Amino acid sequence: MNNQIPQISEAELEVMKILWEFGQATSSKIIDRLTETSEWKPKTIQTLISRLVAKGAIKPESTDSKAFLYLPLVGEDEFRALASKSFLQKVFDGSLNLMVASFIKEEKMTKEEIQSLKRLLDDEG
Repeated sequence: MNNQIPQISEAELEVMKILWEFGQATSSKIIDRLTETSEWKPKTIQTLISRLVAKGAIKPESTDSKAFLYLPLVGEDEFRALASKSFLQKVFDGSLNLMVASFIKEEKMTKEEIQSLKRLLDDEG
């Protein structure tokens, strides 16, 4: 995996999600999936794939056919960790307490969700 995770846009993230799900995929498979779930044209999706290759987030591998097989170089867990840290820094000035308090207050967590969160915190403590 890369030491430095490239910036991945929301649109590019949709391509990454497919690669994380399948482990690898041809551009045709990625295009088929995204044309079902988005309004994007195949050319737009191909551009997203090319950007991810240029950023070093995915790599193409030659196959016996003309199609390339794309593999993710950024793991889903490491991307989530970085995205969470970035979100926390941008929105809550890095304060985990402020974020959790905001989610509890604004999202109207159920008693069950709060109990689950308490258990998680107790297990980690």
